Amino acid sequence: MRLILAALLLMALPGAAFAQSTFAPVVHPAEQTMVQTVAAEHDRHVALLERLVNQNSGTLNLQGVRIVGDMVRAELEPLGFEVRWSDMGETSRAGHLIAVHPGRGRNVLLIGHLDTVFETESPFQTFQRDGARATGPGIGDDKGGVVVIIAALRAMQAAGTLADANITVVLTGDEERVGAPIAIARRDLVEAGRAAAFALEFENLAVDDAQDFGTVARRSSTNWTLTTGGRTGHSSGVFNDALGYGAIYELARILDGFRRELPEPNLTYNVGVVAGGTPAAIDAEGFSVTASGKTNIVASTAIARGDLRTLTPEQDARVRDRMQAIVGDHLPRTGAELVFAETGYPPMAPTEGNRALLARLNAVNRDLGLPAMAEFDPARRGAADSGFVAADVDTLGGLGVAGGGAHAEGEWVDLDSLVRQSQRAAVLISRLSLGVD
Repeated sequence: MRLILAALLLMALPGAAFAQSTFAPVVHPAEQTMVQTVAAEHDRHVALLERLVNQNSGTLNLQGVRIVGDMVRAELEPLGFEVRWSDMGETSRAGHLIAVHPGRGRNVLLIGHLDTVFETESPFQTFQRDGARATGPGIGDDKGGVVVIIAALRAMQAAGTLADANITVVLTGDEERVGAPIAIARRDLVEAGRAAAFALEFENLAVDDAQDFGTVARRSSTNWTLTTGGRTGHSSGVFNDALGYGAIYELARILDGFRRELPEPNLTYNVGVVAGGTPAAIDAEGFSVTASGKTNIVASTAIARGDLRTLTPEQDARVRDRMQAIVGDHLPRTGAELVFAETGYPPMAPTEGNRALLARLNAVNRDLGLPAMAEFDPARRGAADSGFVAADVDTLGGLGVAGGGAHAEGEWVDLDSLVRQSQRAAVLISRLSLGVD
């Protein structure tokens, strides 16, 4: 295997001599160049991360998202990428950056996003550094991941392995608040996934007890809204044949049914907001509910909103059917409707192909003298854009930087992880594109 790898990479580096050692870490000259380039350019990568973080790109700041995209374009075009902006005016979002590096190798899709959860009104707006720790809005989710992609590609160029590499980069501009209709919002990403041989997603690295983990699976994320109705009238008639139980009791029955009847591994179904009364309503965004009523009036309307997270499409379909069955078993004189949002994230199910990709990453770890990475528990990971391609292509996630506090003020990253993640990525992308195990 290593002789094949050497031959392929020697073609990318004319005149280079290949030296094989029996001691780990064992890397050929091109991979040594990648490792050294990432380390030598660390200050450059940190400075780029600072510039990206200091440009607000909250999902609804369409201009800011586009500016960050232009900053990334300036990094990729000198590397030989053909870069275009896919406008998403139809979905009321800024758009996506699509970059293609044509080559003879197998296509490797690199996935990240330009937007953050921190809109312009957030007080958390700037990059701050304290040694190897830095904080800032979206610094790990996902601007750190974007910098890992750029650093890895620059290292590949320095080593000569980028020349024939077939790489597509898709950086979405609405990962944190996907636009609708979702068929348009994720059209470019889905098409790229169907054309790829491998997909690598650069969200935050999973780290637990100082150990790095690989992400071979992520759960879905879909919002749902439950609305119940009942006959209203004086509370003295509640439970009788004329009034029945009212909307709030019907809502309580359904939610408790979910709690009791649905539990199974890798499944959660949170209830985030509830209101009931005469009347009750929820806003168009689904974030705010209002209700009024009196203790002596049977409630006419009740509303609950939550999310559903599943590990596989089969689990998702089964649980949805079971939820609808619970909803449909009404209390007397009540009714209910359960609606699932169309803009949910599909699951990235654990597959043997995904696990094979992790095995290839662990071969890189071995050759670079890094510890092997076990599979991370998908119940501890959020959804990501990788879910939109995982049904079509072997996918590995969590290749971005290590850190914490995502989606909260004080979000932070370990800048040292930017080095090892970029080194891992450069070697892995080169091997995948060149067809070397």
